Amino acid sequence: MTLRIVEWSTGTVGRHAIAGIDAHPDLELVGVWVSDPAKVGRDAGDLADLGRELGVAATNDREALFALKPDAIVHTAMTDDRIMEAIDDLVSFLEAGINVVSSGPVVLQFPMGVIPDPMVERVVTAGKSGGASLHVNGIDPGFANDVLPLAMTSLSQRIDEVRCQEIADYSTYYQPVVMKQIFGFGQPMDSTPMLLNPGVLSLAWGSVVRQLAAGLGVTLDEPLVERVERVVAEQGYSTVSVEIPAGTMAALRFEVVGQVGGVDRIVLEHYTRTHPDQRPDWPKPAKGDGCYRIAITGEPAMEVEFTHHGENGDHNVSGMIVTAQRLVNAVGAVVAAEPGLVTALDLPLVSGRGLVSGG
Repeated sequence: MTLRIVEWSTGTVGRHAIAGIDAHPDLELVGVWVSDPAKVGRDAGDLADLGRELGVAATNDREALFALKPDAIVHTAMTDDRIMEAIDDLVSFLEAGINVVSSGPVVLQFPMGVIPDPMVERVVTAGKSGGASLHVNGIDPGFANDVLPLAMTSLSQRIDEVRCQEIADYSTYYQPVVMKQIFGFGQPMDSTPMLLNPGVLSLAWGSVVRQLAAGLGVTLDEPLVERVERVVAEQGYSTVSVEIPAGTMAALRFEVVGQVGGVDRIVLEHYTRTHPDQRPDWPKPAKGDGCYRIAITGEPAMEVEFTHHGENGDHNVSGMIVTAQRLVNAVGAVVAAEPGLVTALDLPLVSGRGLVSGG
């Protein structure tokens, strides 16, 4: 059965989601929502740079899209700086009886223990009342640090520590709000960016640590531990998103740690450079400009490095593609799931079924 899909937003992830929906044999794009009035009326194929029209015009009319009665919404709108408003949007979709796969807010990836119980219950209740399901995921938080490490632990005899790392050069990552306001790159070292306020790292990535703990049957110490190392720019330079003057913040390493009895057991760690020559003592990908590395210590010790690179762009472009495709390829499983909030622990195996070239 072909599922009818509305794509919600056409930014850095959404444009790739449109391409993914169009390429998927079991999905049909029937609507596109945009926030920019200049995009209203433009064809989805044009917005996704496909080089051809898809016969679906973008709109900012929510009710018109609801009236289409789609099977699902692929929601890829920016949520990092509007978390509560985004949750309101997702709840409205569920109450309208529309299933949703979304790239954010990331707190909903596995919100139990991360946000107040009434907020979780609001989402669950909306899904049950509308008979619809919501799944929030991406690559990080998401596949690279939930599905991948949990699959690896199926090979373990004893697990001492699970460490999920992102090691990346963000110099070509185009998200000015994220880079400047949230991470604080290019800002004075004595300022405190949004991400580094106490508890924010645990809010943003605590869902990863807590979902791994739930998948492994582990009860963590409270609260989660946050560790941060900031790096100053020795000279000024430019990235695609922000200017980084000398003396401002230029790189960041952080950890969100789940401990058991005071011992690190589940660790989410990021090494974020904004110039390839920064901190040569930090880990680097074995290949390319960025990777996700999963290291499991125990018996046996295991390590997997996951990299990606697009045909027509660097790892930051392909990062948007894999984020979109994890959502697009999960649509069928989410539509089939029980109403409510669906985490990675609830889903069956999601694959690229139907996408093999020539198949």
